[in-house]
Amino acid sequence: MEEIGMDPSAANPGPIDHSVLYDQDKHVSSAVWDGQERGALRCHEHTSKLGEWRLTPKQIELVEKAGFGYLRKIPAISLDNPLISALVERWRRETNTFHFTVGEMTVTLQDVAFLLGLAIDGMPVIGITYTTCGTVCEKYLGKAPDSTYASGGMVKLSWLKEFFSQCPENATIEEIERHTRAYLLYLVGSTIFSTTTGNKVPVMYLPLFENFENAGRYAWGAAALAFLYRALGNASVRSQSTICGCLTLLQCWSYYHLNIGRPKLNRDPIHEHFPFVLRWKGKQSGPTTNRDVVFYRKALDSLEPCDVEWLPYKYMDSTVIPEEIRNSLVLGRSKTMLICFDKAERHLPNRVLRQYGMLQPIPEDVPQWVRKSRGVDGGVDLSGKMESELNEWADRALHIVDGDDDADENEYMVWYLRITRKVVGRPISLSSEFQRTIGGVREISYLAETFPLKGLLPEQFESISRIRSIAQECLRDQVGGTVVVSPIVGTELGKRTRGKERVRRKGTGKRRRSNDPMEGHGASEDESQYCGMVEVDQLHPHHTNDEVDHLPLCTTVLEGEAALLLDTPNKVDDMQLHDATDGIDASHFCDPCNEADNSNMLNSIGESDLQTAKTVEEVIPQSFELPDATNGNTDLEIHNETNKPEDSQGCNATNGINGPQTLVATDVNKAQIHGATDKVSESQPSDAVHSDQQMVKEEVEVVPQLSHENTEDLAQQGDNSVIA
Repeated sequence: MEEIGMDPSAANPGPIDHSVLYDQDKHVSSAVWDGQERGALRCHEHTSKLGEWRLTPKQIELVEKAGFGYLRKIPAISLDNPLISALVERWRRETNTFHFTVGEMTVTLQDVAFLLGLAIDGMPVIGITYTTCGTVCEKYLGKAPDSTYASGGMVKLSWLKEFFSQCPENATIEEIERHTRAYLLYLVGSTIFSTTTGNKVPVMYLPLFENFENAGRYAWGAAALAFLYRALGNASVRSQSTICGCLTLLQCWSYYHLNIGRPKLNRDPIHEHFPFVLRWKGKQSGPTTNRDVVFYRKALDSLEPCDVEWLPYKYMDSTVIPEEIRNSLVLGRSKTMLICFDKAERHLPNRVLRQYGMLQPIPEDVPQWVRKSRGVDGGVDLSGKMESELNEWADRALHIVDGDDDADENEYMVWYLRITRKVVGRPISLSSEFQRTIGGVREISYLAETFPLKGLLPEQFESISRIRSIAQECLRDQVGGTVVVSPIVGTELGKRTRGKERVRRKGTGKRRRSNDPMEGHGASEDESQYCGMVEVDQLHPHHTNDEVDHLPLCTTVLEGEAALLLDTPNKVDDMQLHDATDGIDASHFCDPCNEADNSNMLNSIGESDLQTAKTVEEVIPQSFELPDATNGNTDLEIHNETNKPEDSQGCNATNGINGPQTLVATDVNKAQIHGATDKVSESQPSDAVHSDQQMVKEEVEVVPQLSHENTEDLAQQGDNSVIA
């Protein structure tokens, strides 16, 4: 067997050391490796109608005071679901980082500050949970949604937009504040805190907007990152199919850091705008067709260091960055706990120091922690349930990570390649790998069968016998029957049923009548090929004295071998169709002829046809051997050679009573057929079939070449069917 050079990751994608990625079995990459594709994730971000809100100058002032002045400016950006889905396949919730081929990377607090303009320093976003909307909406918005707009502690975004998207010109201060709170709830619910419900937002954020100046003291950027981390972790589980959170942040982070899926701007910006997400707004160009999850997965599996921008903001115009953002950037390197109500996630910049312009040493272990689901009951103040997480956030300034100038990144990469999942997609498809494995087992079986046993010691003889037995057992399990050693690897063995198909009667384009005892099925190139071996013990022929109900149809195509069609002298009750093809370039048809009283035969049977029958008799011995299958049946049998148009050849068989089954060998020059007719010359031709007489008409012809378009597979339907 030819040795195939292969990346070691094709056999073991990792991790070799499970101390870091201890949840690998639950991860989506395990499912992908097992051939379980889930496709692109459904991405929930609801920014498309944000532009329909009409804010007054006073409302804009309140929004900016609450800390959302820059988030308000970010337009809806078209999401690339396949790209996001491929990134999720690389996300590991054990470390809250992406595991790429070049090392770990992640969305940091610094990225949130640059891309969204949200505060990454301040009070943690936490408060009281609610299971109903009425009371809290009445208090902060002046009205409560009815049951059609509310669900538990969540309210529909459409309700907020319908009643609060346009503030009256003569509105009082209280009305302006209520409309602004509704806008802020809509803004966070459609962007940084979007949920998988599709169109709802929890009302627990409303009390934080009671005082707009106080709302500006919260670390909304840290909360947005905690929410995104949790969403990425949930989506990376193999059973999930949706993702939420601020996906605009995730996608634009990828655009800045990875040269994969990055659109081309129609024009370079004259000057930078803040926040930096705005670089990707507006019309973009670049190829986007055929970029599915597999495309991006392969790109990430082959990611090179030159495809990574570790410091994408280094040459950005720093003068456009607000002073309060610049002053807090040092906290972007804080190893701390991010909090958004019941969601607490670790921020681990020590694992991605190259994103801060530092050398990356081997990071310290991440302690395992259980992500708890808190606040399921209404009226629960989460501050009392998350004391340790809140203390860690309070000490965030004490845990700023620094680089190590003596760090050895080569040592880091050696360590990293042992603990990571190197690739997500298989370098070789499962079907190709399966075929390669079966081919190897066949060759092992062949070598064991032909290995010279003379002079071997008893234990050596036992080893060879054991190898032979194991190989044959594997092959027996493969085909479900007796092992037939062959150098040709079969890909499929079985039969398929197809119904309601058109069939042309011989010599006409008409469709066969529904009361016809025989139906035909055409071969389709859309169907998969039947490849493999035909087992003799899978045929079930039976025989009675003077009656032939059915003939078994067995089509076998092997490349480089003769096809054998075997028949036993028994009455056939059921037709077994076994079709094996390998490298077929030809078509083979078996077209049914109708009974004489309801079909038009192109070649009438008369005395003039005796010469044709004799001619066929002379041709048959060169390619076929046709022993008797009728066991002395007195019904006449006629061999007639018929030409079919173009490149298809027909083998027609007719049974006036029970409907025949047709014997076909697709490689006629090499096929041998055992079991056919006797005394052809003794049968007498007749021009008509009488109602009290049963006739079997069998037409055999030599097929010099087959057509690939029509023998991709053969279909079988019922007991009385003919393959066409």
